[in-house]
This record gives sequence, structure tokens and C-alpha cells, in this order.
Amino acid sequence: MGVPITSRSNPAFQHLRRLATDARERAQAGRTLIEGDHLIGAWVGHGLPVVSCAVDAAALELPAIAATIARLRLAGIEPLVLAGALMHQVSALDSAAKLIAEIEPRAGDLGRARGEDSVVLDAVQDPGNVGAILRTCAAAGIRHVIAGPGNAALWSPKVIRAAMGAHAVLNLISIDAGSGGGVEGLPAVIAALGVPALGTSPHASASVYDTALAQSCAWVFGHEGGGLSAPVESALTRRLAIPQAPGVESLNVAAAVAVCLFEQRRQRRAAAAPPDAATLTGAGTGSRGRASRTG
Repeated sequence: MGVPITSRSNPAFQHLRRLATDARERAQAGRTLIEGDHLIGAWVGHGLPVVSCAVDAAALELPAIAATIARLRLAGIEPLVLAGALMHQVSALDSAAKLIAEIEPRAGDLGRARGEDSVVLDAVQDPGNVGAILRTCAAAGIRHVIAGPGNAALWSPKVIRAAMGAHAVLNLISIDAGSGGGVEGLPAVIAALGVPALGTSPHASASVYDTALAQSCAWVFGHEGGGLSAPVESALTRRLAIPQAPGVESLNVAAAVAVCLFEQRRQRRAAAAPPDAATLTGAGTGSRGRASRTG
């Protein structure tokens, strides 16, 4: 593959470094980065395009790296070979990734979400939480995620890493103030989905475990500390409690998403199971404890 690039002034390296470190550069270029042969392999495995990629010169012979590079070459992508010191400047991981790919984020389609299950995020700011939520959505069979203003960017490298490949299968829609979808507009987006909007509240009288969740719905979750904004909370059809042990204030928002989505999935699986299987699994209701405030 030639001599590894060692100069920081190399234009291709500078471009990747800016994408790795500057959110404005990612927005202006309409590009982002995914790191590691696992995530890149998942992306390519779903038939999604890669714009460019870079590999650590010392990792070229590693079997997993070599296999992913071979797949990229079939798509016409020849990797840029970088010295390890430069890869450390492009990768945001403590232990730098050996393979990095530049991709173009897919545009979300709000129309596809109408009438179907979705998750709406109202200013969830921690990239790790957002990535974990996306991973949970993919695992639970939810295919549409809508993020309002103030949310961690759905396509930021940190969110992509935490989501562990979920970006390849999700329809991700970002509603920002510049597109007329500010905080005031997010309730209108929720209403336009055409399904009940469910949120969690410590003051709700009904438990998520005791509520029929067969109907398609939009699950709405808010900021880690403040919960849902007032306009978005007013758009909810129903508030549900997540029972928990007394003396515990709240659940992490990503954990709350997992509880709700997999309770919904459990109910639907039980309803679709043969009678004998349904008897074995049981309908099950959660024990009532103090409700969770999630944001």
C-alpha cells in the first residue's frame, strides 16, 4: 500500500482530523466518522457507502482489519495508510482505532415514521446516553428515532460509537430550530406522527407494566436532569410510571427507554404466542414501588 503517511500537513489527514474534532466541520461537510473494523464492517454489510477510510500502518496484517479492507476495496475504496501517531490524532478513542471510515450520514425521513412506533428525544444531551438509546431501539425493533433541539447530535462520532452499529438500521430524524422545528415545533412533529405519545412521570397513576402497549406509539423521553420541556410534555397522550424501589429518585434515561421498549416488546410477544407458550411465560405485571422520574 505504499509508505505510510507521517506528515501532519497531509491534506487527507487534515480533513479526517477536522471531522474527528470539529462539529461545525462535520455539519458543513455533511460527513462524519465511524471507528473500528466492527462498526465499519456492519455499515458496509448493510450495503451503505463509505467515502474514504484510513488504516493504522501497524494493523494492516490483522485478520479482521484485512478482511474489512478487502470489502472496502470491492466498493472501490482504497484506504489511506497512516502512521500510528497520526491515527491517534484522528481517533477519539483512548486506545486509537486501527481503522476509521468517513461516511455521509443518511437523511432521515419523517414520513416513514408516521403511524409506526418511534422514540422522540427532547434535549437528551449525553452522547453515551443517546448512543445507548439508539442501540436499544434497534434491538427492540423500533426503527424511527426523532431528536429535537438541544439533543446530542445523532451522527456525532461519540454517539455512533455508543450505538454499536444501530445507525445502519435506524431512520434517524433531527429536528432543529433552523428547520422550523424548534422546541415549540417538536410538539407539532409529535402530533403529526399520528399515534399516541407516551412519556414517563413519577406522578403517573398507571404503571408501564399495567398498560396495554399493543398499539403503535411514540415514546417521548427528555433531558437527563430536567426531563421533558413543558411544550413537549403537553403533547403527551399519556404519562406512565416505571415502578421502582422506595427511596430511589430516578432512572438513567437510557435505562428507562430500555424498560419501556422491552415491556412493549414482551407484551406483543406474549399476545402473539401460542396459548401454551403464553401460559409458560405469563402475563406478568410489575411490582408497584415509587415511580421513576426519567429525563
